[in-house]
Amino acid sequence: MATSEMLDKYEMTIGIECHVQLATTSKLFSGADNDARDKDPNSAINPIDFGLPGMLPVLNHDAVLLAVKAGKALNADIAEVSRFDRKHYFYPDLPKGYQISQMYQPIILEGYVDAPLESGETVRVRVHHAHIEEDAGKLTHHGTFSLVDLNRAGTPLIEIVSEPDIHSAAGAKAYATELHRLMTYAGVTLGNLYHGNMRFDVNISIAKKGATELGTRAEVKNLNSFKSVERAAQYEFERQVEILEKGEKVVQETRGWDDATGRTSSQRSKEDAQDYRYMPDPDIPPIVLTKEEIESIQASVPTLPSVYRSAWASMNLDRSVVEALIATQSYAVLISEIQTAAGNDTARRVAHWFASAVGTGQEEVAVIASNFSPEGYIELSDMVAKNELSSTAAKEVFQELLMSERTPKEIAEEKNLIQESDEGAIDAIVDEVLADPASAQSIEDIKAGQEKAIGFLVGQVMKKSQGKANPAMAQQAIRKKLGV
Repeated sequence: MATSEMLDKYEMTIGIECHVQLATTSKLFSGADNDARDKDPNSAINPIDFGLPGMLPVLNHDAVLLAVKAGKALNADIAEVSRFDRKHYFYPDLPKGYQISQMYQPIILEGYVDAPLESGETVRVRVHHAHIEEDAGKLTHHGTFSLVDLNRAGTPLIEIVSEPDIHSAAGAKAYATELHRLMTYAGVTLGNLYHGNMRFDVNISIAKKGATELGTRAEVKNLNSFKSVERAAQYEFERQVEILEKGEKVVQETRGWDDATGRTSSQRSKEDAQDYRYMPDPDIPPIVLTKEEIESIQASVPTLPSVYRSAWASMNLDRSVVEALIATQSYAVLISEIQTAAGNDTARRVAHWFASAVGTGQEEVAVIASNFSPEGYIELSDMVAKNELSSTAAKEVFQELLMSERTPKEIAEEKNLIQESDEGAIDAIVDEVLADPASAQSIEDIKAGQEKAIGFLVGQVMKKSQGKANPAMAQQAIRKKLGV
């Protein structure tokens, strides 16, 4: 077991390759259905996916459009000319015996991602490139035999290859998280990690702090959660430190991750590019784009997370609130619309309501709510600002508003939550409370400087008003009448 003293001697270096399934209707080179969810194995396929003799691939135009959009989200340039290559390897889940990819002339060139850390800092991770390729099928292992499902074969992907700019497990998680947000905000992918819409391969090596050369890397394949990326990176760091501390060498290899045990295990020795025998694909012409076409495609990309973060800076929101809102694109859109329509104060109040709903299951309700528009939430905020609703009552109305087509006022009236803020009405109730013999001791305590005693009198006012009195106005009236 590596001790903290051992770990402190080393630094990890991480690069991440991310496979992003593109949200097209059909596959990359065939007309087969690109959505295999809940379908029987080997049913969403086409002779082209099998690579049968005489079958010729036809490039999916929509896949190219989505790749160009992804380039904008990655702050990357788009190649005006890109080409496809054949990556040869023989495995049961790749019936052609080669994968169509872009080895030498990828469509997305250098870029970068700024990923916010929980500490409030930001790690900039450079993107080396991203290329279009087809996915392979899926093998399921059952003890002494394996079954192959080719529904996934031919699924359009972009593979985003980062530079080795990450030096902590937390940084790896932050980058994976931000990459997912960028791809889903841009509409490039559905982003469902459970269904494998995005998968992360983490390449990690270690070296002693101050070393000028990187260590031997291991690649942990097919991670499908941000937490797994973080845990796998930390485990590999500690495993490799233990190996070096014993005087042994780290082996370059591909490793698998077991989420249940929290450990990686060796799968195969790592191949180099020459082992795949790349060659240009003779069946697919190059992708040729003009600058005008690229600009036109990228103009349709929705607002990205960094723009929201900048716009919300004037609201002075806590970082945790911002990130909770950014995690759900519909929240971000709504808060931005409210900020534009009603200003920072209203947007800040609504932002906190939505942030508190994250993780409670309400976010799914909010996404599909038929009245998911700014007006209702602005009205609710105004009711709080006018002292028509207490903050507690407003949260109750908010929860109902997520699932209802009624107005906030209608909901509040039905639940009998409208707050009494008429000064004359509150004064009358305060007079009753102060005249009650049961209040005598509290009145004496307050006049003697015991501030806490006022809570009893405010409580009595709330009781007599059936919870409708504005507590702040009630306390103010009590102080005025008692001269304190």
